[in-house]
Amino acid sequence: MPDREPLIDRKFASRVDWNLLRTFVDIVRAGGIGAAARKLNRQQPSISAALKRLEEHVGTTLLIRTATGVEMTAAGKAMMALCEDMLESARMMPHQIAQATKRVEGFVRIQIVSGLISPEFDEAIASFHRRNPDIHIEIRVSPWRQVLDALEQGEVEIGVSYDASVRGGLMYEPLLVERQQLYCSRSSPHFGHRFSRLNELRDDHFVLTGDDEIELITHLRRRNGLGTKVSGMAEDINEAQRLIRLGVGIGFLPVLAAEEDVAKGRLWPMLYADIEPAYDIYLLARTDPARDTATQLFWDEVFRRVRAMREA
Repeated sequence: MPDREPLIDRKFASRVDWNLLRTFVDIVRAGGIGAAARKLNRQQPSISAALKRLEEHVGTTLLIRTATGVEMTAAGKAMMALCEDMLESARMMPHQIAQATKRVEGFVRIQIVSGLISPEFDEAIASFHRRNPDIHIEIRVSPWRQVLDALEQGEVEIGVSYDASVRGGLMYEPLLVERQQLYCSRSSPHFGHRFSRLNELRDDHFVLTGDDEIELITHLRRRNGLGTKVSGMAEDINEAQRLIRLGVGIGFLPVLAAEEDVAKGRLWPMLYADIEPAYDIYLLARTDPARDTATQLFWDEVFRRVRAMREA
């Protein structure tokens, strides 16, 4: 079909077969008409005919056949974006109706890393509870790798964690950028001093966070010979902070987690701010879209607040 100026059909919504829109999405996602036919267990001519009918409705070409499948035209890209929005709205319909009629019950199981400081996440929990008081919220704390494993194994629905790579079965939504510092206690001879050369501290007693240590911190520490003299270990950030505060050794902590102790003079940040290691903390869920209503509503609440924070 040659490209032409699409016709503005004011009765398009009442005339179009909505199944054609779904077939169009299936073709794009499958990568071709033949692939879509196999996926849907339909004959290829019926898929081609559905695409042709949709293109006749909109009055322009949406997909161009290529040697490797299909390629979207500009109109096709616009159509795909609109179709995805409509499908998402349809998927959310039962969740939103349940919330509107105050019939939402169930559980939201969340697994997070220790020492997490995020006003957006906290506000999302508070707002979500006000809207859905009958939903039980369960929070578990674990080292970051265990958060990812629990999500993949279906033990929890929502996670908040660092990740050193990308797991194909998970969705990643950036929540915050976390920074870490190297801290000592008030009783340390280093209190009040800053260091730019970490290898000067290789002989110091060190508090480690075990499996909860971020890989970026592990590499930085090992490159500079830190932690050869381990005097304390705690996989919970709050307990590692306790050991450092009590003078058991120096150690890395998230900056926001240590903020109050620094303000009260109980901990001292030993690094200059411009060399603090930083990394992303993500809101995580499985890519499987068939979430229960409680989980979907919680995800949307956090996502909406994070998106608003970025746009502010």
